Amino acid sequence: MNLLLEHVDVERLVSLASVFVDRFPGGTTFGLVGTLGAGKTRLVQGIAEALRVDVSEVTSPTFTLLQSHSGLVGDTGEPRTLHHLDAYRIADEDEFFELGVEELFDDTDAWTIVEWADLVRDVMPVETVWIEMKLEAVDEWRTLEIRSSDATMNDSIELLRQACDERGWMR
Repeated sequence: MNLLLEHVDVERLVSLASVFVDRFPGGTTFGLVGTLGAGKTRLVQGIAEALRVDVSEVTSPTFTLLQSHSGLVGDTGEPRTLHHLDAYRIADEDEFFELGVEELFDDTDAWTIVEWADLVRDVMPVETVWIEMKLEAVDEWRTLEIRSSDATMNDSIELLRQACDERGWMR
């Protein structure tokens, strides 16, 4: 299933991040794809904020490669760990595995978000929710394509689509 959102400014990106929190189950892996400045880290910060994580502690893990944060889901207060990785400086798939990603991918109480995931696409879980971010001609806007080839993620993406439609974000 694919979801396409156009003309997404930073404010809507942060709002969208908060919508993610109630729509995707623990154990979800997100692969973020986009150029520098597309908003990958800002999206992660928005998700972290929605999980009640101190946003000042959520920075691009370009040099640390992995950051983990403990948060809480919406009104339920369900614990959720947010694993935030950056594959930009990863030399190869072996180095990516050395970060312990297999254990992160298997953590059903966590979300694993990988920036520059296209660089390690071949070793990402099949059920990855891919979020491709493209800057539009208007600098503040981007287009987001959210998709997964795994049917188990279709319900969550459909719930996200419905929430976007209710907010008037769909064309």
